[in-house]
Amino acid sequence: MSVHKEVKRITTHVIQAMKTNGEKITMLTGYDFSMAKILDEAGIDIILVGDSASNVMAGHETTLPITLDQMIYHAQSVVRAIKRTFVVVDMPFGSYQGNSTLALKSAIRIMKESGAHAIKMEGGSEIEESIKRILSAGIPVMGHLGLTPQSIYKFGTYTVRAKEELEANKLLEDAKFLDQIGCFSLVLEKIPSSLAKVVSESIEIPTIGIGAGPHTDGQVLVTHDLLGITKDFQPRFLRRYMNLFDDIKVAVESYIGDVKSNSFPTDKESY
Repeated sequence: MSVHKEVKRITTHVIQAMKTNGEKITMLTGYDFSMAKILDEAGIDIILVGDSASNVMAGHETTLPITLDQMIYHAQSVVRAIKRTFVVVDMPFGSYQGNSTLALKSAIRIMKESGAHAIKMEGGSEIEESIKRILSAGIPVMGHLGLTPQSIYKFGTYTVRAKEELEANKLLEDAKFLDQIGCFSLVLEKIPSSLAKVVSESIEIPTIGIGAGPHTDGQVLVTHDLLGITKDFQPRFLRRYMNLFDDIKVAVESYIGDVKSNSFPTDKESY
């Protein structure tokens, strides 16, 4: 029997039960009320208010420029739309790294001002103090290992991470560490499928993959990529379920033509 179909609200307990029962977890990004409403009604388990809003909504090259205030704005918009889905908010770059006091303050602001259910942080043992302080305040934390986009200037590239043994061992250690200190789940981004399988089988908490193969406990994609609203981004791991960029463009072109030719509005469409 499907765990997620039996519950009225998705919680951390439900997400853990899905891993225990072998039921895959579904997660997509959401940044606004209208899209979040659709995702919620479709039955998505988790909406991630991702710092990918920096790219998708604001047009920045990286996730680094988006601010805490902007993340809270997007989260507020999403939370107003949902009735059932679990909402996780990315802690943006600069809101937690290297300062656990700031990290706790940032996390509390997200929870109080947006009404979201959890936060997500990139990194392992190097942000131990920040994670522990946030967890001690009763705020659920989703981890994120592998390709961590907030560290893009350190990596210098968005290529697959942890292909070498040393980095793979560090990632596995960090995954176990995040499990032990109390994170409720873990995103694994752009790592070898075989490593994602080992990690998923080595820890109790659910793993959610993006470009990490089929052996994680769930999957996440950027909604605008899945729907084909974005066109230029074409990584190997992305499956496009629609091509809305072209569909919307055709609709807008039709509208322009109708207005220019004076065939819209008609008498029926006028008062």
